[in-house]
Amino acid sequence: MSRWEVFKQDAPGKPHQAVGSVHATDARHALINAAHVFVRRPAAASLWVAHASAIFSRTRQELAAQELSTVDRVDPAATAAPGAPLEPYEVFRKSSNRRSMTFADHVGTVEASSAAHALELALAEPTADTALAWWIVPTAAIAASDPADAPAWFEPARDKLYKQQSQYGSGPTPTVRRADP
Repeated sequence: MSRWEVFKQDAPGKPHQAVGSVHATDARHALINAAHVFVRRPAAASLWVAHASAIFSRTRQELAAQELSTVDRVDPAATAAPGAPLEPYEVFRKSSNRRSMTFADHVGTVEASSAAHALELALAEPTADTALAWWIVPTAAIAASDPADAPAWFEPARDKLYKQQSQYGSGPTPTVRRADP
């Protein structure tokens, strides 16, 4: 089995978010595992999975080490592979270090000749400097849940109560009494 990254959409119109990974033999198996792990609570509207090896990722530190600062950044058109056809890539960005259930948010789709070219296009956006990390995924590498499966996969979780771990209070510590000898 291999590792698949899971992207969950909480509600229609919201972005897909990287929420974790599952191990599976193929994309369908990964979607089923993702539904069991990430949709029990809270509710979801859609799931995407992509094999971990298909994801091109870079952190802010890696980009700085590659001297891709905003001052030195080249024109994205110059990084396109000559003669290579353009294909769609999904762009995910992590913009905060606060602890949450998500790693990165889907911020859009770009047409590029390679994952590196897609990253350059993403870096050219005005809000790119707020990113702590980027994930670039070829759209063709993503397996998505079928909208026809939505009632069976996502509806049962809608009415279930869900609490983050931090919402559970800690009560008083029970007193342990020793029996007198």
